[in-house]
Parts: sequence; structure tokens; C-alpha cells
Amino acid sequence: MALLEVCSYSLECAVTAQQAGADRIELCSAPKEGGLTPSVGLLKQTRARVSIPVHPIIRPRGGDFCYSDSELACMLDDIALVRELGFPGMVVGILNEEGEVNVSAMKKVMAASGDMAVTFHRAFDMCRDPRGALHTLGELGVARVLSSGQRQTAESGITLLTELNQQSGAPIIMAGAGVRLNNLQLFVDNGITELHSSAGRVEPSPMRFRQAGVSMSADPQADEFNRYRVDGAAVAAMKALLAKR
Repeated sequence: MALLEVCSYSLECAVTAQQAGADRIELCSAPKEGGLTPSVGLLKQTRARVSIPVHPIIRPRGGDFCYSDSELACMLDDIALVRELGFPGMVVGILNEEGEVNVSAMKKVMAASGDMAVTFHRAFDMCRDPRGALHTLGELGVARVLSSGQRQTAESGITLLTELNQQSGAPIIMAGAGVRLNNLQLFVDNGITELHSSAGRVEPSPMRFRQAGVSMSADPQADEFNRYRVDGAAVAAMKALLAKR
């Protein structure tokens, strides 16, 4: 049966995902940035309350994946903390200016990770040469690669995902981006053994008083009175479908 990883942006999301049957959690903050490093409090509380494997993301900011020396130093400190807290794995991705895996930086990451399983995230989808990058990541000892097949969604990138999944000696290919109940069968039929889904929905804020004309966001279109949540029913439905395969 294919494994289902659920992206969770809060403790509540992680608990919901576990209760609904998720196999593993990618723990993040900042959903509108695509996932940033969780706070120390979120890391500790999730470690205490969630028993399935949790892999925190190590990403210091939004935007591209080409990091300065100071950003890398922060990432290495975050990895040390995640390792100290006893997480079994973590998620990271570093590229150089040419759109290649930053081998020197990733060697430092791999050394800092110790025995944690390392997932290279969708920075992979921004690589110039995905086949060469996958080979490089395998040589570095990366356990798996989260990818949409270098397309906006994993469904549209299924051809490349299938090819990469058949590359001998390569890390596990985990399909992610737009993975939902209605397309799970496509990935299973193409031999993908790990799936990543946000299984998310947006819920309104419980606040009744809402101050008009004041925003805490730099985005003038942002709606600050809604919240991202994992949809437990969606996770359970995906697990039920996978269990039949």
C-alpha cells in the first residue's frame, strides 16, 4: 500500500492528520509561503502529542532556494535542534545559482542530519536537470525527493515522475502538489509508492469583531480572517482508497 504523508501547518493539523490515518507528517509554518521552519514551540508540542513520524521542514524564508552563508548557518542550527528533539527525519532543499543541487551545502546538511531521514523538497522542481539532480541526491544519501515532476501539479508531471521513479539506485520519489482523492489511482497505477498531500481546507476565523481598514499583511488582497486546516475526512478517504489497492 502506498504511504500517505500529510503537510501540516499547525499542531491541530498534525493531530487531525494522525487521527485520520496519515502515515507521516511534514510539519511546516507559513502556508502562504509554501512552508517555512516551524517554531520551537510547535516542534516541541508536536513531538509530545503526535506519535507517527513527523519530518519538519528546514526553510528559513520564502522565495528561491539559493541561500546565503548566514541563511545556511541558521538552517544548520535548526537541523541540530530538530535532531536533538528526536525527530526521525526532516525536509530541506538547497540549489546554487545555476539551478543545480548545491552539493557543498547539502554535504553540510547531511552531516548535521545524522541518522535522520532527509527528504529533498520541491526545490527539486526548480532544478535545471532533474535526472542529474536525482543521481546527485542519491550519492549524497538523501532518502526521498518530493516532486511534482517539474510541473505545477504532480498529475500533469506524472510522465517525469514515473521515469524518475524507475531510475536505478535513486531516492524514493514522493509525488506532491495537487494530490487528492480523485487522482490517487493515477499515481498508484504508475508505481509511485509515496504520496504527499495538504488535504487542506480554509476555515473562517472565530473572531466576531473584525477591525476594518487595518491589515497585518503586506499583501493588500490577503484575507486575515481565515485559517488553513487539514481536512480529516479527506485524509481518511485517501487512506481508505489506498488500503484497497
